[in-house]
Amino acid sequence: MLYQEAGQLAVSYRSARRIFRLRQDRVAIMLLLAAAFVVVPRIGNDYWFSAILIPFLVLSLAGLGLNILTGYAGQMSLGSAAFMAVGAFAAYNFQLRLPGLPLPIGLVLGGLSAAAVGVVFGLPSGRIKGFYLIVSTLGAQFFVQWVFTKFGWFSNYNSSGVISAPKLEIAGVDFSSPSGRYLLTLTVVTVLTWAAANLVRSGTGRNWRAVRDMDVAAAVIGIPIFRTKLVAFAVSSFYCGVAGVLWAFAYLGTVEPHGFDLDRSFQVLFIVIIGGLGSVFGNFLGAAFIVLLPVLLDHLAATLLAGTVDPGNLENLEKIVFGGLIVFFLIKEPDGLARLWQSFRERSRVWPLRT
Repeated sequence: MLYQEAGQLAVSYRSARRIFRLRQDRVAIMLLLAAAFVVVPRIGNDYWFSAILIPFLVLSLAGLGLNILTGYAGQMSLGSAAFMAVGAFAAYNFQLRLPGLPLPIGLVLGGLSAAAVGVVFGLPSGRIKGFYLIVSTLGAQFFVQWVFTKFGWFSNYNSSGVISAPKLEIAGVDFSSPSGRYLLTLTVVTVLTWAAANLVRSGTGRNWRAVRDMDVAAAVIGIPIFRTKLVAFAVSSFYCGVAGVLWAFAYLGTVEPHGFDLDRSFQVLFIVIIGGLGSVFGNFLGAAFIVLLPVLLDHLAATLLAGTVDPGNLENLEKIVFGGLIVFFLIKEPDGLARLWQSFRERSRVWPLRT
C-alpha cells in the first residue's frame, strides 16, 4: 500500500493541521524540491530553463492567483493578464525611480500595486456576480492595456512602450544567467505556493469557500461577504502581479503592454480549468499541460511526420491534437487533472486489497 496510514496518528492539533499529513507526502515533496533546486540546475540546459521551466513556473503562479479568486472564492475573472501587467510595470518603475531598491522589495511592491488595482476592479462584485462580473473584469483587461500604451511615463517614455528588466541581483548574487533566473523564479513560486496552501486552509480560506458555495448562507452565519470578496481579489491580484514581474524580468527580459493581452488571460483561465478548480497542486498540473504538452507534440510530430507533412499543416495538426486532448480531459474528468491525481491516491491507499 503506497499510502499506508497505519501508525501515523495526529497527536496534536498542530500535527492534524499539517499541509502534508502523511510521511510519504512529506518525503516526496522534499525529494521533489531537492531535485528542483539542486539536480535540475546542474543537468538542465539554457533551452530548458528559458523556454520551458521558467514559463511553466510563472504560469503556475498566475494560475494559482486566479484559482484563489475563482476556485476558492467563486468570483469569475478575465483580468489576470491585466494584473500581471500592473505588477510588471509597477515593479519596473519602482526599480527605475528608486535606485538601489532591492529586487525582492520590488517584487513585493509590484504585487501590492496589482493588489490595489485588483481591489478597485473587484468593487463591482458587491453588486454583481457570474457572467456580469466576468464582463466587469474584462474591462480591466482593456483599460490597463490602454493606460500603459497611452501614457509613456509608465515605460519611461520608450517610443515602443517596451520595458526592460533591471539587473537581477540579490545581496550581491547575480541571477541573470538562465539557471539563475530559474532558481529565482523557483524560489518565489515555492514561497508563495506554501503561503497559499496555508492561506486556503485558514479562516480566510474557509470564508472564501463559504461565499463560493452559498453567499446567502455565509451572510447568515456572520461572514462579511463584500469584504471577503475584496480580500480574494486583493490576494489573487497580488499573486498575478508577482507572476507578471517574473514574466517580464525572469522570462522575457523585455515586455510591452500587448504582451499581457486577453489571450494571456484565457491561457491562465485554461490552466485553472484543466488543472482543477479549488486545488493548489492542480495549477502546476494545468501549467504542465499547457506548456509541456505542445513541446512534446512538436517533438513527436517532427520525429514521426518529418518530410511527409507540410510544415504549415503540421503546425495546424498539432493545434488540432492539442485542442482535442483538452476536450478529452475535460470530458473524462470535469474537475480537472487534480481530481485524477486524488483518485490515484485514494486507490493507492488500499492497493492491492481493492481496486
